[in-house]
Amino acid sequence: CRTLEFARLVKEILNIVWLKRDLRLQDHLPLINAEHSPEKYLIIYIFEPSMIASEDSSDRHLQFIYHSIIQLNQQLEDYNRKVEIFHAEALQVFEYLAETFTIKNIFSHEESGVFKTWKRDKEVANFLELNTINWVQSQKDGILRGLRNRKSWDKKWHEYINEPILSNSYSTQDPIIFENRFELSQELLNILEIYPEDYQKAGEDYAWRYLKSFCEDRGKNYNRFISKPLESRKSCARISPYLAWGNLSIKQAYHFVQNHPNYDKHSRAFEGMLTRLIWHDHFIQKFETDCSYQNLCINKGYESLEFSNNPTYLQAWKEGNTGLPLVDACMRCLIKTGWINFRMRAMVVSVLCHHLDCDWRLGMYHLAQLFLDYEPGIHYPQFQMQAGTTGVNIIRIYNPIKQSQDHDPKGIFIKQWIPELSDVPIEFIHEPWKMTTLDKVFLGIDSIYPDPIVDLEKSGKYAREKIWGHRENLLVQKENKRILKIHVRNNAVRKG
Repeated sequence: CRTLEFARLVKEILNIVWLKRDLRLQDHLPLINAEHSPEKYLIIYIFEPSMIASEDSSDRHLQFIYHSIIQLNQQLEDYNRKVEIFHAEALQVFEYLAETFTIKNIFSHEESGVFKTWKRDKEVANFLELNTINWVQSQKDGILRGLRNRKSWDKKWHEYINEPILSNSYSTQDPIIFENRFELSQELLNILEIYPEDYQKAGEDYAWRYLKSFCEDRGKNYNRFISKPLESRKSCARISPYLAWGNLSIKQAYHFVQNHPNYDKHSRAFEGMLTRLIWHDHFIQKFETDCSYQNLCINKGYESLEFSNNPTYLQAWKEGNTGLPLVDACMRCLIKTGWINFRMRAMVVSVLCHHLDCDWRLGMYHLAQLFLDYEPGIHYPQFQMQAGTTGVNIIRIYNPIKQSQDHDPKGIFIKQWIPELSDVPIEFIHEPWKMTTLDKVFLGIDSIYPDPIVDLEKSGKYAREKIWGHRENLLVQKENKRILKIHVRNNAVRKG
């Protein structure tokens, strides 16, 4: 009896690998650190109720995460390991694990997340320090913590990206037996187990399938079709969800494309894609420096900018019923599939903020929920860039009719996503409101598609006068100097 009681008091010594947005088994330093330590280790993922309830979270994000973990566990089964899933707040999980085991180290990647995740990490760090548990956080991609300006950022980014890719190997260990006090609730599990067919498949294997098919064939037309809402669905790399949730690292993607046998044949296209990997980290670095960009204008001078914020316009935009064909097609496509190309993202944000005169904050969470590749560090700075609230970027007020004529000239994408317009001829597909009653009778069209909710010419003129005029605001000009000092990259280094 005394021997059994002593065994209960002597807790097993463990390390923990805490997965966040790094759901892969290769090029993963925290997992290497755990493998190289003498202690056994437990790999965990935490579905946190407070994060799930956040305005930027959606079922599709959780489903992508869950199905990525399923794939990881299929691979880890050969090593008698698995990712243990918890459904509780992170602090609760670590308190429970510290009661159950003697935890020596927590290994994880740094996270450039929203304010909520930053606050969560501070609470966890305080708890770990009080309990003499070491938290080793590794750099994620090319993002540097504690950076005050961009003087050497490009140089350090290229140094990092040209380092060898980390090769993970796994040992087999005896099972770690314990009772999971925070298993997934049946309600959440019911949501997670669903995975709509219209979404890109989740997981590390699918990430590589997309990357390989891009380099083998799809990527040859990357630059030619990058702005086309239909053709870009095939010609773009389509690895953004896998980068967002960490099924791929930036370094893995960069090395694979740069060293692919087809690189010389399609160098211009491949270089275009590689450049966007740099921009990927550039925007996340902005958010790493200041996560207040989630809710506050990057240039604080734009906080005084006034908007009409018509709720009817906002709802029509969200549902894809503005009467502007390309805008509505993009929104409906996004609702169904979770992805549209960059130019179309810029256009729908521009229309919301400029033509519909809505504050950018009214639409940012809606799109965050819809984007399967939602990455906070890219989402909020980019949203503001298109809304014109940075003060230092060129303000682009997109005309959705011109975008439609330029990038979907035959209306194929429009008709795919707006069946109400399937019988409308090409000459009217971009501006169906120009059809007369006689035209509709002659063409046999009985469309219920709405007329535009705004006059684009008038709304565009008003938006240009308002946003450009506000650049003269003294606080805007003062803020521009501060922003340039913090975020602008050195041109000489960039060109080098």
